Amino acid sequence: MKRFSIRRRKFLTASAAGLAGVTLAGCDQFDSLLRPGHPVRDTLASANDLTLAAQRLLLGDEALAKEFAESEIRQGMRPNGTTDPEQADYVALRDNDFADYQLVVDGLVETPQSYSLDQLRNMPSRTQITRHDCVEGWSCIAKWTGVPLATILDEVRPTAGARYCVFHCFDNYGGGLSASPYYESVDLIDARHPQTILAYGMNDAALPVRNGAPIRVRIERQLGYKMAKYLRRIELVDDFSQLHRGKGSYWADHGYDWYAGI
Repeated sequence: MKRFSIRRRKFLTASAAGLAGVTLAGCDQFDSLLRPGHPVRDTLASANDLTLAAQRLLLGDEALAKEFAESEIRQGMRPNGTTDPEQADYVALRDNDFADYQLVVDGLVETPQSYSLDQLRNMPSRTQITRHDCVEGWSCIAKWTGVPLATILDEVRPTAGARYCVFHCFDNYGGGLSASPYYESVDLIDARHPQTILAYGMNDAALPVRNGAPIRVRIERQLGYKMAKYLRRIELVDDFSQLHRGKGSYWADHGYDWYAGI
C-alpha cells in the first residue's frame, strides 16, 4: 500500500500540473476548452469527482500525508501566489505586527467566534514537517505550527447543514480591473483532518508575510494552491452558489479542479 500511495501521489501531482497548469500559464488558446459546458471541461470535472471518491475509498478520511525529519528541511519555504498584499486593511495590520488581527469564523455555525492572533497561539497546537507540492511542478519541505482546524470547528459547532469551510483572504488576485478576492474551500472531512491546521509558525519562527502571515491554512493531502494564505475569515456554508463564480475557490472559478487531493 505504501508503494501504491507514493506512485499515486506522483501521478496525481504530475497530472494536476499538466492540466491545471494550462490556466496558470495563461495559455489563451486553451481558454475555450475550460469554459463551462465544453466537453473537455466536463470531462475534467468528472475526473475530479473520481479522484475525490478514489482517495477517500483507498486511503480513508484520516490517512496522514508523509511527515519528514528536520534534517530534510534543506531550504527556506518558497512562497507561492501573493507575497505582500497591498490591500489597506492588511497593510495596517501588518504595520502593527498583527496586534489588532481578528480571525472571524461564522456562517452555518451555532456560536460564531472571532480570534486574535494571541488567542490562536495559546490554543492547543500541532507541529508537522510536511512537503508542499505546487501545481507548477516544485516542492518544498517545511515545519508548520498551528491550531488544528478541528479545534476551531468544535468551538463554533457547525450546524447540520454545513458542508464546507470557505477561507476568505485579505489579498486580491488577478491584477488590474480583473482582480478579485482570493478564497478557497474544503469539505468538512478535509477540514477536520488531523493535519489540517491554521498555521501561524514556520520553521520555528513566526510565519513570514511572504508565506501568508499572520495565518494560513495547511491542508497536507492536497496541492499547494488549496492552502490559502492571509486568512481573514472562515465561513461555513452548504454550497458555493453565492460565492463569486460559484465553484468554491478562486482557481476553480478560473478552470482548476476544486479538489486537489494527492
